[in-house]
Amino acid sequence: MSQPTRILLSLLVGLAIGAMLAAYSPQTGLTVAGWAQPVGQAWLNGLQMTIVPLVVALLVTGVTATAEAARAGRLAGRAIALYVLLLFLSAAIAGLLTPLFLQIAPLPQESAASLRAALTNAEKIGPVPPLGEFLAAIIPANIVKAAAENAFISLIIFSLVFAFAITRVGQEARTLLTNFFVAIRDVMLVVIDWVLWIGPVGVFALALVVGAKAGTGAFGALLHYILIVASVGLVIAVLAYPVAVIGGRVGLGRYIRAAMPSQAVAISTQSSLATLPVMIEGAAAVGVPVAVSGVTLPLAVAIFRATGPAMNFAVAIYVAKWFGVPLHPATLMVGAVVAALTSLGSVSLPGTVSYVSAISPVAATIGAPITPLGLLVAVETLPDIMRTVGNVTWDLAATVWLSRGAGDVPRDHADAVLAQES
Repeated sequence: MSQPTRILLSLLVGLAIGAMLAAYSPQTGLTVAGWAQPVGQAWLNGLQMTIVPLVVALLVTGVTATAEAARAGRLAGRAIALYVLLLFLSAAIAGLLTPLFLQIAPLPQESAASLRAALTNAEKIGPVPPLGEFLAAIIPANIVKAAAENAFISLIIFSLVFAFAITRVGQEARTLLTNFFVAIRDVMLVVIDWVLWIGPVGVFALALVVGAKAGTGAFGALLHYILIVASVGLVIAVLAYPVAVIGGRVGLGRYIRAAMPSQAVAISTQSSLATLPVMIEGAAAVGVPVAVSGVTLPLAVAIFRATGPAMNFAVAIYVAKWFGVPLHPATLMVGAVVAALTSLGSVSLPGTVSYVSAISPVAATIGAPITPLGLLVAVETLPDIMRTVGNVTWDLAATVWLSRGAGDVPRDHADAVLAQES
C-alpha cells in the first residue's frame, strides 16, 4: 500500500470513529479528542520544523539549476522563459478563480465553524499589514529572525538574491555552494520521509479530533475542498488546448488525440516523469521533431508544473476563507508571486512533500494558518490526479508552441512522414 493511500485511509478511519463518538457519546468523544490532540500536534510540529530549511534549499537549488539549464542553448532558454511566465499566470488565474468559486459554492457555515473549533491551534497568522508596511518588511534586516518567525516572503527574497548571486561567482565556489544546498535539501527530504512514515498515526489523531468535534460535517467539508481545488486545476488544464491550437497551429482534434495517452498514464501513475516517453510520442504525432521535444519535455518535467501555482494558491485561499482571513487585491498579488516562486523550487518533489513545502509559504504570506495543511495533505491524493493531468497537458502544449520557432521541419512534411508510418 502506497504512503498516500495509507494516510488517506487513516484520515477516513479517524473521521469515522470521531463522528461516531460525537453522535453516540459526545462527552467520551471530547475526552478521546483531548488525548489525541497532543499526538496530532506533535506530528504537525515535526512536519513544520523542516519547512524553513527545505524552502530555502529548494529555491537556491531550483534557481541555480534553472540558470544552468538556460545556458544549454537558445531553445532551452526560450523554454525556461515561457515556463516561468506560465507559472506566474497560473497563480494569477487562481487568485481570480478561487474566490469566485467560493462565492458561487461557499463552504457551509456550520461545517466551517465546526472545523475551526476542531482545529483549535490553527490561529490566523494575520492580519496582513498595509501594503506600504508590507513592502518595507519583505526585505529582511535579520535573516535569522525572519527564519525564526516564519517570515516566508522575506526568506524567499533573500534566497532568490543569494541564488542569483551564486550564478555570478566562479565555478569552484558555485559548485561548492550548490552542492551544500543540495545536501541540505536531500537531508530534509529524508527527515520528511521519516515524518510522513508515521503520518498515518498523526493524521489519524488529527482526524479523530476533527470528527469528534465536527461530526459528519467534516466529510462534506473535505469533499467541498477537493472539488474547489480540483476545479481550479481543471480550468488551468483546459487552457492548454487553445495554447496548443493557436500558439502551435495544431487542429484541436489532433491535439486531443495526441494528449490522451499521456493523460491516461498521468491518471494511473500520478507522475509527470512516467509520462515522458508517451509525451514525446504525442509530440511527434503533431509534427514536433524529437530534436525539439527531446529538449523541451525533459525541461518541462524538471521545472514546469503548470497546475502547481494555481492549485497551491487555491489551497491557501481556501484555508484563508475558511478561517475568515480578509484577502485584499494587493495581498492576492503578493500571494500569487510567492505561489509561482515556491512552485518553481519544489516541482521535483513527491506530492505529499511538495504540498507542505510549497503551500506553507503562500498561506503564511496571505495570513492564513498552516496547521490545517496537516489534515488536508491526507486528501491530496485526489487533487493530485488533476494536478498531474493538467501538468502533462501543458507540457505537451508548451512544446508544440515552442516548436514553431525552433526551426523544425514543415508541418506538411511531418504529416506526410507520419501518414507513411501509419
